[in-house]
Amino acid sequence: EEEEEEEDIVEINASNKIEELSEEEALKLEKKLNKKKEPQKTATKATPKQKKTAPTTKIAKASEPEDLSQEDSGDEGEEGEKVPNGKLKPNTGNGANLAKYSWIQTLQDVEVRIPLNVEFRVKGRDCTVQLKKNFLSVGLKGHDPIISGKLPYSIHPDESTWLLDSNVITVNMEKMNKMEWWSRVVDGEPEINTKKVQPENSNVSDLDDETQGMVRKMMFDQRQKEQGLPTSDEQKKLDMLEKFKQAHPEMDFSNAKIG
Repeated sequence: EEEEEEEDIVEINASNKIEELSEEEALKLEKKLNKKKEPQKTATKATPKQKKTAPTTKIAKASEPEDLSQEDSGDEGEEGEKVPNGKLKPNTGNGANLAKYSWIQTLQDVEVRIPLNVEFRVKGRDCTVQLKKNFLSVGLKGHDPIISGKLPYSIHPDESTWLLDSNVITVNMEKMNKMEWWSRVVDGEPEINTKKVQPENSNVSDLDDETQGMVRKMMFDQRQKEQGLPTSDEQKKLDMLEKFKQAHPEMDFSNAKIG
């Protein structure tokens, strides 16, 4: 019988010499080659977690919808009924909270806060602010003004200031007439009912004696109106009428009215 000739398995070593392998060495080499042919799993190197970029917070408007000034209940009519006036109820600072800005006032000055509704940090050079005797305009360069118009009363421009802090512009205007409550910041904007202003919310003690007296009179008259009672001026007229009635009992005052 013709013997089958065993196939020699050879390997090229590092010195490029061909060496004959034994059967045991051939099996080891075969296993090694088969292992290389198997698809290998790629070891993925764990990559460090990327830092999450904090989302840019959109600057809120002057007031949230639920904080906006509400419509005033109206003025009291001759028969005690409420008559709508289309005005707003003053906020706690005797001003108003509007969609784009909010404002407060004392008898000395008016303060307006205008949040800038942008997603970048605003610098002073990005702002445009005009403070004139009878005019105010505030906004960002390259954009329409957020608030702009004629002031209802005159201010002292040289004593009025504005500042930028955390994307909020705050304007402080010193009033010329320190005995006048403003119903709005500029013409054309929603008005508050100045009859509902609470002078107690202003720093009355900071005023001079004469002005303090006038403010306290206003405070008294406001409380009287809220209770449906005569104001100080109306009470004086009533007292005068009463004295006149006593001095002229022969006269009929049943239809007398206080103007």
